[in-house]
Amino acid sequence: MDTFFLYMALTLGMILLIPFYRVYKGPTLFDRLLGVAAVGSKTITMVLLFGLIYGRLDMFIDISLGYAILNFVGVIAMTK
Repeated sequence: MDTFFLYMALTLGMILLIPFYRVYKGPTLFDRLLGVAAVGSKTITMVLLFGLIYGRLDMFIDISLGYAILNFVGVIAMTK
């Protein structure tokens, strides 16, 4: 089961490149904001997958919640 979570984390890492491209090449600011939000949500999912791999999901849930709050505040700050 750990290999499944590891392959999912690697796949998610590859999929993470798509919003990075949108952040880099986005023609408008709105596209870049959506890209940053997508990168943040995929990173939270990846952190939780690492928690499942290491068997310490409780610790990684706290880390992902902190990252989610920072991501939300960062996107709101960029919109101002």
